[in-house]
Amino acid sequence: MRVLQIGAGGVGAAAAAIAARRSFFSSWVVADYSLSRAQSVVDALDDPRFSAARVDASSSTEVRDLAAGATHVFNAVDPRFVMSIFDGAFAAGADYLDMAMSLSQPHPTSPYSSTGVLLGAAQFETATLWEESGRLALVGIGVEPGLSDVFARYAADELFSSIDEIGVRDGSNLVVDGSSFAPSFSIWTTIEECLNPPVVYEKGRGWFTTEPFSEPEVFDFPAGIGPVECVNVEHEEVLLIPRWVDAGRVTFKYGLGAEFISVLRTLHLLGLDSTVPVKVGDVSVAPRDVVAACLPDPATLGPRMRGKTCAGTWVKGTGLDGAPREVYLYHVVDNEWSMREYGHQAVVWQTAINPVVALELLAGGGWSGVGVLGPEALPPKPFLDLLTAYGSPWAMR
Repeated sequence: MRVLQIGAGGVGAAAAAIAARRSFFSSWVVADYSLSRAQSVVDALDDPRFSAARVDASSSTEVRDLAAGATHVFNAVDPRFVMSIFDGAFAAGADYLDMAMSLSQPHPTSPYSSTGVLLGAAQFETATLWEESGRLALVGIGVEPGLSDVFARYAADELFSSIDEIGVRDGSNLVVDGSSFAPSFSIWTTIEECLNPPVVYEKGRGWFTTEPFSEPEVFDFPAGIGPVECVNVEHEEVLLIPRWVDAGRVTFKYGLGAEFISVLRTLHLLGLDSTVPVKVGDVSVAPRDVVAACLPDPATLGPRMRGKTCAGTWVKGTGLDGAPREVYLYHVVDNEWSMREYGHQAVVWQTAINPVVALELLAGGGWSGVGVLGPEALPPKPFLDLLTAYGSPWAMR
């Protein structure tokens, strides 16, 4: 397997560090718009299988040219670049993986009740082309989406005879010393998914939208994290899970906290969430890019971060014995552990491990397929077994 990874930010750097401990690939190119950033990731590994390159992720032509000779293109950048990398990988004859799908567009007249362009729609429109070429585009294989989708498939296969509801729930007790507001993940992506109309799925109704931060609930997270208020957020699992798993309802809720929600609402009120450039003097810049530039890089927060992050899938329905059943399948990462073992903070590390596990399964034949597929389209047990073998076990409550 010859991997081209596009993106050398927090998640990309963590993915390379995780992969460096494995033997399933022969070469791994880390590419980024900043060659120096890509090179710093490679230099930290001291592994001859890794090399650095420069690429403009917005150019499908540059991606195609760089991907010549790669067997798999691994997208580790913001979702605004999904389609250029996706198309470039196809043109190069490589398989493709990402951790976030093509962007949505709200309904033009009723955004908080009806869907517009759904997350991933542009990718699924090309499924026939990928199938006819005999190649695989594995979409949404981070932690959420990704591991959460694997959990949904596992519950359907191994634990339930019928499922009433699947709810992905994400929460943490992470704090960053010395910072009153320091998101542990890309603020660009966080703004996109938190301020867009959340999507909910119900059997018989299909997909529909609600107001941002709707349906608040308190979810009790394991591993000492405890109760956290969670709210509806737009996320890929709601668009992926119903394609392959039969469930009455599917939701995604983040444990954001009142202060975080207040900041996001203020950014929206001031127009600072916009991606449309505005002119400031002689310079045109998107307000959201200014916000991102003003905040610390999430990849640098690890030494000042304390606590744990939990990603999981809550499932309610009828068990295999015919009795009512309710479970929470989850994965917890302690920041102290991830920093000590890998030198990367918990949130980016937890995201990064899953595409690496998927790549190893694809290399060894444990996973295979053609077309545009989500993680729940593939057998869950090989993935969960290999995740545990990587030294990061999952659990069930």
